[in-house]
Amino acid sequence: MVIQLENLGKKFRKEWIFRNVNLRFDAGNSYTFVGPNGSGKSTLLQVLMGTMPHSEGKVTYLFNNEIVEIDDIYKKIVIAAPYLELVEEFTLFESVEFHQKFKRFKDNLTPNQLIDLLQLTSHKEKTIKNFSSGMKQRLKLGLAFYSEAPIILLDEPTSNLDAQGLAWYLEHIKKHTTNRLLIICSNQPAEYSFCKNIIDIRDFK
Repeated sequence: MVIQLENLGKKFRKEWIFRNVNLRFDAGNSYTFVGPNGSGKSTLLQVLMGTMPHSEGKVTYLFNNEIVEIDDIYKKIVIAAPYLELVEEFTLFESVEFHQKFKRFKDNLTPNQLIDLLQLTSHKEKTIKNFSSGMKQRLKLGLAFYSEAPIILLDEPTSNLDAQGLAWYLEHIKKHTTNRLLIICSNQPAEYSFCKNIIDIRDFK
């Protein structure tokens, strides 16, 4: 999987959020966009996943050397982000089961097996609205790590996680991103300490 950006730019009203972005992202590698809050990291991530249009330039997606159209790229992407909404009325089991209808799980995991791997078995029948923010974040990350998709996008991945949750995150990054394309937005070094490709979004102002 490859994502190629050519002279990519995005502006709101008259202000450019980023401009002249020329980058290439290859499967089997991890990349981290850094910069302070409000610098445009999340905006760029949403452009990459196809949910926000860019203002200029070009984004090309290649899978097995064939172009993937923007309307189909969602099939190749999973994301975990603070702004990603969960269905609050669902139980944990219903939430995992619902997700599985759109994205298959790796190794043909069942919803119950995935919940075990998330270390949330005792909360299987609890509704999401009664989850702590840390439990919700673990669920979002777990759905991303265990989904069968070649691209993983993570925005502030350890938001609301405690020290144990951070260790769980780093363990899963190591296990589940080999041969996949991983792109992270972060301003917390602990979230991307393993990443060699650090890109400061402020370089594209």
